[in-house]
Amino acid sequence: MLTIRGAGGKFCDGLSRRQFLTVGALGGLALPQLLAAEAHAGIRSSHKAVILIYLPGGPSHQDTFDLKMDAPSDIRGEFKPIKTNVPGIEICEHLPRLAKMMDKVAVIRSLVGARDEHSSNLCLSGYTEAEFRQNKAPTMGSVLARLEAPVDKTVPSYVNLAARTQHPPYNDPGPGFLGPGYGALNPNGPMLADMTLTDVSLDRLSHRKQLLASLDRYRRRVDTLPELDTMSARAFDILTSSKLVQALDVSREDVKTRERYGKGIDKPQGDASPMLNEQFLAARRLVEAGARLVSVSYGFWDWHGGNFTNMKAHLPVIDQGISALIEDLHQRGLDKDVSVVVWGDFGRSPKINKDGGRDHWPRVSCALLAGGGMKTGQVIGSTNKFGEEPDECPVDYKEVMVTLYHNLGIDIANTPVPDMTGRPNYLFAGREPLPELI
Repeated sequence: MLTIRGAGGKFCDGLSRRQFLTVGALGGLALPQLLAAEAHAGIRSSHKAVILIYLPGGPSHQDTFDLKMDAPSDIRGEFKPIKTNVPGIEICEHLPRLAKMMDKVAVIRSLVGARDEHSSNLCLSGYTEAEFRQNKAPTMGSVLARLEAPVDKTVPSYVNLAARTQHPPYNDPGPGFLGPGYGALNPNGPMLADMTLTDVSLDRLSHRKQLLASLDRYRRRVDTLPELDTMSARAFDILTSSKLVQALDVSREDVKTRERYGKGIDKPQGDASPMLNEQFLAARRLVEAGARLVSVSYGFWDWHGGNFTNMKAHLPVIDQGISALIEDLHQRGLDKDVSVVVWGDFGRSPKINKDGGRDHWPRVSCALLAGGGMKTGQVIGSTNKFGEEPDECPVDYKEVMVTLYHNLGIDIANTPVPDMTGRPNYLFAGREPLPELI
């Protein structure tokens, strides 16, 4: 961790933030280590990006985008479908804003490849937690940090906005075989305030630039970071730039824009995340500033009891936030360059249990996609009459990941991703992007 003193300050536990600046509080990693991801960056100059919205716990596909009105009541549930602005497509009555912009989204009703495990791995990397234990596959954000040149040297390629959850597997699984240098920057907690220069002039800061050379010396792997001077310079660039902090500061947005997104729910839900709609706005601001992937962990969807009571409370909140994000991307001309994906761990059981909940169901799930130049206004795949499994066009999580990479201009199945030893790895070998979307 880097600490820079102001005039007359001392290093001590009681020192006010007004007297010093701390950066690098990224799960124990120094900022130069994190920035090592950019050292071997690619040559692409276009700024394509992904906003990845993870729904911890797994939302019910039967109560959102795949209602089964002809099924018995103990499968059908309480909700009714409503028409969308695309003829023939209906979704849940509690998603009216998305229904009005169905032409701007694509729904996958036949998502497969999940396991019965509460983990973010599948949604952030395309690999299950069990697969990760074997292949250490990195998250998509870490891969982009490894392969792609930075859009702006003061803005990290991969930003994870998720607050840490009580259930550890809901958290970002990390950069895997790429090493800690390619992990996400997470600005939650005190880090954002600490990145704001207060009572420390840039002139005074420049005289302390040598402090970066010893940043977290006891943690650094100097032997494996020959580009340390470059990394320190990058850390200093981020430290002294206001661009990242300004992108995270949604108060700079027009009031009407912020109202359109809404606040959401700031209390953590279950053992997972709060529902902060302003994180969707921050994500849009971050990709505009130069981030290549921004991930958001949103809410808690593991309702083994009281499924419909909770869904009635939470669906309108996410409906407002997601619809505002998609509308915003279109209005700002970002809909061809920024892909959005919304999905969770797995689906929910067709049968409603005695507590009014739906249990885990890894055999099929759903996803919502938008932007990225994809073909929207469509539903891909279908499930049988009880929503138990696909009966048409099963789509694997990995295929969606390959499609998102395709939107970024990366043929990931044939692009080597070097690990820490330089050995090439080919992620999603043999997989192709979904032809329905491209």
